Amino acid sequence: MKEIRVFAPATVANVACGFDIFGFALERPGDLVVARLVEKPGVTLTRIEGAALPYDPEKNTAGVSVIRLLKHLGSKSGVELELHKQMPLGSGLGSSAASAAGSLFAVNALLGNPFSPIELIPFAMEAERMACGAAHADNVAPALLGGFVLIRSYQPLDMISIPIKAELHCTILHPRVEIKTEEARKILKKEISLEQLVAQTGNASGLIAGLMQGDLPLISRSLQDVVVEPIRATLIPGYYEMKEAAMKAGALGCSISGSGPSLFALSAHPEQAHDVGQAMQAACQKNDLECDLYLSPINQKGPVIL
Repeated sequence: MKEIRVFAPATVANVACGFDIFGFALERPGDLVVARLVEKPGVTLTRIEGAALPYDPEKNTAGVSVIRLLKHLGSKSGVELELHKQMPLGSGLGSSAASAAGSLFAVNALLGNPFSPIELIPFAMEAERMACGAAHADNVAPALLGGFVLIRSYQPLDMISIPIKAELHCTILHPRVEIKTEEARKILKKEISLEQLVAQTGNASGLIAGLMQGDLPLISRSLQDVVVEPIRATLIPGYYEMKEAAMKAGALGCSISGSGPSLFALSAHPEQAHDVGQAMQAACQKNDLECDLYLSPINQKGPVIL
């Protein structure tokens, strides 16, 4: 096989109470990556559509991740990449992670799958380090594995895929305001109070238990963020109005997706997810903001070869 096309999903990171340790994959939106093996050694980005991103492979997450993969293998293979962005940049939906995940998954397949998807995650994390200054895995792990992922530890890296017994549908509202992940991380406090620690760990534990038991009321009670949301909400015009609209429309919970400005809401039924989206969209438009709306179940597959 000389060429391969892969779709890699957008992701929701943090999931309210799990800063840098929770994330889940969406079925839409996502990115399309085309990878091919060529005679000329090294990694080359030949085409980028849908976003103004650098063609320098050392400054693009698609390129960085594959460079690290080839270096680890000691491979002299030449790789050309095409990147077709199908989601907005700086949206809080793991755009940089989708590029890295799609490229890694594609090139790994071209090379005969020397690594499992979970073994590809460290290479994608290095691309995230280049993009935002922090090698976090809460986007790249679900982008590569699908489903809901818990990163229990970074030192050493320890990840668990969480089985979900509840049928959950996600509403994503993306106000067209760009927030750079690196800047959104800089404004966070370096220390939290003991009271915040107790509340946040209780919510995080409750969310995992609720997902595994299919306990919707417990999931709803646990989708609370007392640490990051109060700070990052200030970057999103009309945030609390949109969140209130989602909850009044019947969402189990609503919070910031990743570093924002996108909001995610979880619902028990696709019809409810639709109603939640309409309510959030109306609240967003009251603040004179244009927005994009996506509806998706949780994607259990991760990247797929097209």
